[in-house]
Amino acid sequence: MIDPTEIRRFEAPAAPLTREAMRADIAAMLHEAPEAIDGGDSLMDLGLDSMRAMNLVLGWSKGGLNLEFSEFAEHPTLDGWWAIVSRRMAEQAGQPAAGRADG
Repeated sequence: MIDPTEIRRFEAPAAPLTREAMRADIAAMLHEAPEAIDGGDSLMDLGLDSMRAMNLVLGWSKGGLNLEFSEFAEHPTLDGWWAIVSRRMAEQAGQPAAGRADG
């Protein structure tokens, strides 16, 4: 059996992921306007189930960004998810995570 934590992607990212792109992707998955997704809203309370959340994380991880679904499940808000993504992008770039609230 393959351990999912051992799977790594090798493609180069087309463009860096932004907070607003994440908001738009979440909103599209929920059939809502991006403005309807506030940074502190529980995405699960807004109707995002685990299968759709996993699809989002897999899509965002394309291009080599090392994202773990379990981390996203522990912090189910746009702010929490952006903190994870911005930290991973900074780690990949060899820089400290900064500007997590910006997009």
